[in-house]
Amino acid sequence: MNQNRKYRPNVAAVILSPNYPNEVKYFLGKRKGVRRAWQFPQGGIDGDETPTEALLRELEEEIGTRNVDIIAEYPEWISYEFPSSKSDTIYPFIGQTQKYFLVKLKEEADIALDSYIKPEFEEFTFVSESELFKKALYMKRRAYRRVIDYFKKEGKIIC
Repeated sequence: MNQNRKYRPNVAAVILSPNYPNEVKYFLGKRKGVRRAWQFPQGGIDGDETPTEALLRELEEEIGTRNVDIIAEYPEWISYEFPSSKSDTIYPFIGQTQKYFLVKLKEEADIALDSYIKPEFEEFTFVSESELFKKALYMKRRAYRRVIDYFKKEGKIIC
């Protein structure tokens, strides 16, 4: 592996359903054309964008809305490497370093997965925490657990 290749700066959104706090359900999207690839919306930070600006742009691109309330931001960046079978074909990066945000979808928000030129998700669902960790892409589960546990400990997610 080429150690000169860097991590791509990225944002990820832990989205609570509009029914929160009455029910604690998390948004998962299924990557278009990839079997069993359920994950949180995420995407790269462009140019001089702040992480918050990138978050809102990515939400609009991936789920068709930026109509959310930002509840909290995870204080650290979490890095991961692409699977070795993909690392030479995805960008000039060995992986991504992500800034996670906790957001709540507003009641009036409409999710439209096909609103962007090149849709990234083909379907979505809201799941309980236990379902999340059964359904989410395996390589992302550790980061998801870390972030959700932090938001719960800080009182940002109330079960």
